[in-house]
Amino acid sequence: MMQVSFALLGHLRGGPAKVAVVSSAVNGLVSASSVANVVTGGIFTIPLMKKAGYGGVRAGAIETASSVNGQIMPPVMGAAAFLMIEYVGIPYTDIIRHAILPAAISYIALFYIVHLEALKLGIQPMMATGPVRTPLQKLAGWGMGISGTLLVMGAAYWIGTGVQAVAGAAAIWVLLAILAALYLWLLRVAAAHPDLPQDIDINHPVRPQPWPTVRAGLYFLIPIGILVWCLSVEELSAGLSAFWAAMAMLFQMVTQRPLMAWFRKQDAAPAWRQGWRDAIGGLQEGARNMIGIAIACGTAGLIVGAITLTGLGLRMTAFVELVSMGNVLLMLIFTALVCLILGLGMPTTANYILMATLMAPVVVELGAQNGLVIPLIAVHMFVFYYGIMADITPPVGLATFAAAAISGEDPIKTGIQGVTYAARTAILPFMFVFNPALLLIDVNYGWELALVVAGATLASLTFAAATMRWFRTRCTWAEVGVLLLATFMLFRPDWFMDHFAPQYESRPASDMLTIAAAMPDNGRLTVVLRGINLEGDELTKTVAVALPALEPGADASGAAASSVDAPDVASPAVGRQRLADAGLTLMSLGDQTQIGGVRFGSRAQRSGWEQGWDVLEVKAPNPQRWSDHWVYLPALLLLAGMWMRQGRRDGGSPVGRLRPGTA
Repeated sequence: MMQVSFALLGHLRGGPAKVAVVSSAVNGLVSASSVANVVTGGIFTIPLMKKAGYGGVRAGAIETASSVNGQIMPPVMGAAAFLMIEYVGIPYTDIIRHAILPAAISYIALFYIVHLEALKLGIQPMMATGPVRTPLQKLAGWGMGISGTLLVMGAAYWIGTGVQAVAGAAAIWVLLAILAALYLWLLRVAAAHPDLPQDIDINHPVRPQPWPTVRAGLYFLIPIGILVWCLSVEELSAGLSAFWAAMAMLFQMVTQRPLMAWFRKQDAAPAWRQGWRDAIGGLQEGARNMIGIAIACGTAGLIVGAITLTGLGLRMTAFVELVSMGNVLLMLIFTALVCLILGLGMPTTANYILMATLMAPVVVELGAQNGLVIPLIAVHMFVFYYGIMADITPPVGLATFAAAAISGEDPIKTGIQGVTYAARTAILPFMFVFNPALLLIDVNYGWELALVVAGATLASLTFAAATMRWFRTRCTWAEVGVLLLATFMLFRPDWFMDHFAPQYESRPASDMLTIAAAMPDNGRLTVVLRGINLEGDELTKTVAVALPALEPGADASGAAASSVDAPDVASPAVGRQRLADAGLTLMSLGDQTQIGGVRFGSRAQRSGWEQGWDVLEVKAPNPQRWSDHWVYLPALLLLAGMWMRQGRRDGGSPVGRLRPGTA
């Protein structure tokens, strides 16, 4: 993966830093250890970045910031993300869907940051670019590569589902035979060419050719494909999916060397012995890595259990509300600081367990009492992100110390610089808590998805430019303010639209069943409840629940029906069934509607719905409100005007008026 990154990016300005970013993102697909990511990739990238002109502190900080973000990159995301399934109660495929956009824009922003650093420092490419190609040829090459990847992924999906439809119970054996044939063919292709060098020459780096580099390791993608298939298509449990992926990797470790030797007509006996040694060594390393996590999780479980049994957990809401004075933003800042402090002495997984158990319900509850619907997954992602940030923040950032040991620089300075680069990751949790569209919640596929992705990506780039004080050239403080304003407009367009028209219109509680029936699949039903909590206080809070699609052929009583696509699709009976699927039962008492029951472990129970509480009103989407995406237009005009202004001021020079050697 490191060599593929060098083949694609090594010839660019600041190439080693861009290789560090991309290789860490790709390694994050399979390895969620930030320290391991720093050690494996930083051995090559940090010396090369120093040689390119970044300096030791910047080199270590770039490697640290990119490696830490490997834990937020789906599909693996570390042990904490697998625990999120139990806490949030949603499939792992939904967690991947919610996590993909923040992870992607975080890496895109870091890639842009290292490019801006290269411009500021006047860094030139270190490696030869190879044959000169026109922009059209480059575009065609990238287009063919991306389209070919998408075609292969689509073919894998349709072949797999087609075999399942045709072969029935024997599909698993047919698919295993297809995978074995694919594995043998890819190994034969790799064996027909010389092996790639095991190390990268730091003193005299040479850019490898892209296709031969990719071709040499295509068979390594098979275990990743098995993991994604089991999680997203078969919808197996996270543990079982990881088990089958690990079994596939162990099979590869044992067989790849002997099969390569056999294809090359060499003696396979030494290769068999080496393959078994690799597999046993991998099992031993995995067990060693899990010891620390297991002890930390066990200790965290003791703390959580003690807090729950003593009743201290019930006082957390009052304590946090007192500290934050009922302000959700202050409460989130307090939660982030606690995550960073806990991260000084425990790994990410244990940190997540504590904060998800103690603080996540408090944040959701306090937000509901203030009329703000915060999805539970957004709060869990919030504490997950800030638990990861503890690996980079001084004075005890393990990934920072690992990078500083390679660069030979001071770890505190490296950590401070790394925090500067990681600011674009630190701002994201606050954004997606208040704007769940960044987690692809309530986002429809098509143009809306494209607009959300484009707006979030541009916002991350704009924020990176503001933190670096560099857009087209060096920015004044007033221009930094404009960049931050544009960032906020792109990240939170709903905040501006709220000043023109409310997001919801109030509907009577008697319309709840009809509105629930008309909601799209997984659309969120939002209501205002009033009731008495366990402490005897009368409260009013706003809650929401995602309504699953009504199963085909089921009527309101769960019995078989002729069609749910009949004209009465928005009838109260359909709405009652959808609420029941979400875990809710309603009681109508004259003009009043009350929550009759909340099924334990259901979506509604995890979203804060309370049995016996009265439904005051239903918040239906406001049809008079314009789309939030119209706010993108003034943001784009601000950025375009600033781009032209900087071009006129500095003559369009990419490095402004910096003197040689200055930053």
